[in-house]
Amino acid sequence: MAHEDDPLEHERASWQPSPGLAVAVTDPVRNDELPPHRQRMTDKDPAAMKRAARTVYTLFYLSLAGSIWAVAAYMLFPIESGSLVDIRQNELFVGLGIALALLAIGIGAIHWSKAVMSDKEFIEPRHATRGRDTTREAAVKAFADANEESGFGRRAMIRNSMIAAVVASIVPGITLFRGLAPEDSPENPNAGNPVYLLSHTMWAKGTRLVHDPTGEPIKASDIQLGSAVHVIPEGLMPDEVPNYLDEKAKAIVLLVRMPVNQLHPPKGKENWGYDGIVAFSKVCTHVGCPVALYEQQTHHLLCPCHQSQFDVSEGAKVVFGPAARPLPQLPIEVDAEGYLVAQSDFLEPVGPSFWERH
Repeated sequence: MAHEDDPLEHERASWQPSPGLAVAVTDPVRNDELPPHRQRMTDKDPAAMKRAARTVYTLFYLSLAGSIWAVAAYMLFPIESGSLVDIRQNELFVGLGIALALLAIGIGAIHWSKAVMSDKEFIEPRHATRGRDTTREAAVKAFADANEESGFGRRAMIRNSMIAAVVASIVPGITLFRGLAPEDSPENPNAGNPVYLLSHTMWAKGTRLVHDPTGEPIKASDIQLGSAVHVIPEGLMPDEVPNYLDEKAKAIVLLVRMPVNQLHPPKGKENWGYDGIVAFSKVCTHVGCPVALYEQQTHHLLCPCHQSQFDVSEGAKVVFGPAARPLPQLPIEVDAEGYLVAQSDFLEPVGPSFWERH
């Protein structure tokens, strides 16, 4: 109780709200008792509890089926074929399988917690935490009580189906890693060697640079100062090249033109450009994202994934971010008709630096 001479108490007693002002008076230390416990249908009816448990493990088995379907869809619609139809169907059906697997686990876990687990309210008084034997024994008892309340140890059907669903939900992700690089074969002994695969692209001496995706050849006179153009090798068209997307992913190039006096190429690469026009791989050397943003004033290329920046005026060297090496440069020149052509293929592997580690 407040003291009679407490000035704060006098101030509270004398204060009156303005007319028309609604005031909600609450006691911040009031501790209302818990309302009467309302039993769920599954608490009152054993048949309802059985139906709820059946629903839970059915959802977990549905998740298991989704994981199996995702793996099967990956095999039924191989992306290695290069067909856009197979690729679209692969992405659609693998994605649906994974979505079903994760969604069913989530819904099953929520329904389990709401309909099957213990629904009683408890008040746990606070106490000092001590590392005594009694504390450890209480912790063990708490786990035992939680197991009893959740029914995890007692309801074998729910437990086993949940474990199977969780384990199976990881399998589609592991399966997808299979497509990162094909396995070696007698016909292609280097198919599983990423260093070899990324060291060879469709660029070759005399290959014209063409617009992506139209395939229109590019003349040096067409490139304006400050512009950045997305290019691919001539002949890299969906209906003309097997494994079109794989080849394009390695060969994509960004063409940039800047004043010749602002270019400072590394030693040995002085003749890799033409009249201020230089070409660099669009595949970031960090984790392989497409580098497609060019800042004209600073001459920087930006990777939008992890913000690595490359200075075009300095041979696309790294000036910021996690990338470990400059973007590979494509040596270019012009042919007799004035079209830009490659002097050769890239002289180093494109893509992330870790592919070069043996």
